Amino acid sequence: MAISAQDIKRVKGQGFLLNRGTEDFSGRIITENGVLTAEQMAALSEAAKTFGNGTMAFTTRLTVELPGIPYEKIEDFKSYVAAAGMETGGTGAKVRPVVSCKGTTCVFGLYDTQALAAEIHEQFYKGYQNVALPHKFKIAVGGCPNNCVKPDLNDLGIVGQRVPQVEEEKCRGCGKCQVELGCPMKAAQVENGLVTFDRSICNNCGRCLNNCPFHSIHSEETLYKIYVGGRWGKKIRIGTPLSRLFKKEELLDVIEKAILLFKSCGNAGERFGTTVERLGMEETERLLSSHELLDRKDEILSGN
Repeated sequence: MAISAQDIKRVKGQGFLLNRGTEDFSGRIITENGVLTAEQMAALSEAAKTFGNGTMAFTTRLTVELPGIPYEKIEDFKSYVAAAGMETGGTGAKVRPVVSCKGTTCVFGLYDTQALAAEIHEQFYKGYQNVALPHKFKIAVGGCPNNCVKPDLNDLGIVGQRVPQVEEEKCRGCGKCQVELGCPMKAAQVENGLVTFDRSICNNCGRCLNNCPFHSIHSEETLYKIYVGGRWGKKIRIGTPLSRLFKKEELLDVIEKAILLFKSCGNAGERFGTTVERLGMEETERLLSSHELLDRKDEILSGN
């Protein structure tokens, strides 16, 4: 092969992956939340024809790869997509592109997932772009307990929650309770003339909030369930949920603490789930709940 192994590694760090059996590359376009404009899609179509083999492939991480790009056209390709407000990347032992479900527009979505994903992208994918980690670190943003984006199979996964509360003075204890009939988890039931929830079954999906004709069910705000240490692949690990739900203003701090925890405690080559198992959930949760990691942020980031 005319292209050196060093150059193949160098451009991989920029988001260009060698196409098997060829000397051409796929350019990986990053989306901050899985959304591209019509103008950007048109630009990618032109780029695929101009620089690649005329096709585009969508990845499981909501990036877009354009295959068939010759090595000598890589810089021109980068300039072309940059003019349309796009960039390549998404490889290496660092924070990876954020994935988000369509909760922003989905009828089951409990909050604006794409806005949250964009915020996480800016603060941690871009903000931590030059921070080397023991291994890749994947973040998934899920809008509800349907878990379409599989948050619990990511290093850190977020799931929107709406915890139902009963306004007892409004509940009529109906014989055919619409809340009970409509609960997909069968967690709601009428007892002694009042609808109640079995919290061991209820998954806080929010489906009950608009079912009562007397408006007896409400939820004060969207909360967030956080899974840590999940992974998919050769060694599967279901992420462990933290023991409580979090408010929006707490969420970004927990994400940053998890990244700092991985940076400071992870061994080279191990995924975050292995780090969590080695430390134990009690110690992991203690560190993610305290301010200790943020207080040591400069020290941790300055380490090798």
